[in-house]
Amino acid sequence: MTLRRPRRAVALAFALGVSALDGLLSRLRGPISVEQHASWMQSTARRVLDGLGIQLVIEGHVPACGLVVSNHLSYLDIAILSAATRSIFISKTEIGAWPFFGMLARMGGTIFLDRRSRVSAGVAAGEIAARLRLGVPVLLFPEGTSTDGSTVLRFYPRLFQPAIETGAPITAAAIRYELNDGLDEHEMCWFGDAGFLTHLWKALEMREFSARIRFGEPRVYADRKIAAADTRNEVVAMRQEWIGAAAAQDRVPA
Repeated sequence: MTLRRPRRAVALAFALGVSALDGLLSRLRGPISVEQHASWMQSTARRVLDGLGIQLVIEGHVPACGLVVSNHLSYLDIAILSAATRSIFISKTEIGAWPFFGMLARMGGTIFLDRRSRVSAGVAAGEIAARLRLGVPVLLFPEGTSTDGSTVLRFYPRLFQPAIETGAPITAAAIRYELNDGLDEHEMCWFGDAGFLTHLWKALEMREFSARIRFGEPRVYADRKIAAADTRNEVVAMRQEWIGAAAAQDRVPA
């Protein structure tokens, strides 16, 4: 066993502890704006990536406002996208109930959503519209779940509606994990019935790897179904381009 796992565990615990203390002290000083929530989330995410040894590679222009929609590979995507953008996340309600991590999500101004409830979806849509009007980017995983990276699932259009109604731009974002030692991306994906702590334990031992994000061009849409279909196609195309480039590189003789 290497010292990588205990060293990273300590670094991650320290990063989260510092961020939690910073967030609590900020609350004691008075009301926190949406922008402050987003800034706190970004600084926390950057500490987390440093603790886990994840190198962030950004392609394209980081969106300064609007709805940002991305494929979803694991809970790590939250830290990866938050490190790149000063933004607010939309997350499933279960995360809000997680010990400690739920508190951190609330400190980051996360909008919680129960996808099984129309009432919850309506409340979340109102909160999304309010954030968009403030000019703070809102991040959404429209697949509704994380995958093993082999495909990009259908993008559900319902939560695109606030961007349609407010005239906010929508930006597609693609995420890809690039691992060392010839390991496939799915080795770091968290999907299906995999346990959170089991996956985190594995991530702590993984050699440093890169998380690559590519942002597309922001577009304003008049129809949520078209927006969902177009952005999904854009994400698929960006990921296929990466995969094709990686395969071509592997075929180049040494």
